[in-house]
Amino acid sequence: QVQLVESGGGLVQPGGSLRLSCAASTNIFRFVVMGWYRQAPGKQRELVGTITSGHSTNYSDSVKGRFTISRDNAKKMVYLQMNSLKPEDTAVYYCNSGSGTFPWGQGTQVTVSS
Repeated sequence: QVQLVESGGGLVQPGGSLRLSCAASTNIFRFVVMGWYRQAPGKQRELVGTITSGHSTNYSDSVKGRFTISRDNAKKMVYLQMNSLKPEDTAVYYCNSGSGTFPWGQGTQVTVSS
């Protein structure tokens, strides 16, 4: 059973930065496209961006230029560097495969507020 554990969230002021981490337990991690997702209150979960095993990335228009996804295949970790945060980035952030096939973790809360 794959387990995903997200961490690094918190309260940050607009314009600030946070770095989220995700630890994955699967032995096939290095072969899997990984993604970061977020779910704001009252909204559906949305895909923020993805990273391939070869470190190619794609981002949603709402975060492009501000967020950066990276991964460490040896450590089975994926990261989300978030800069220039806006109040509308407030959400619970999750990692999963690029198609959301693994069991969802608990996520990590990011709150952007002054």
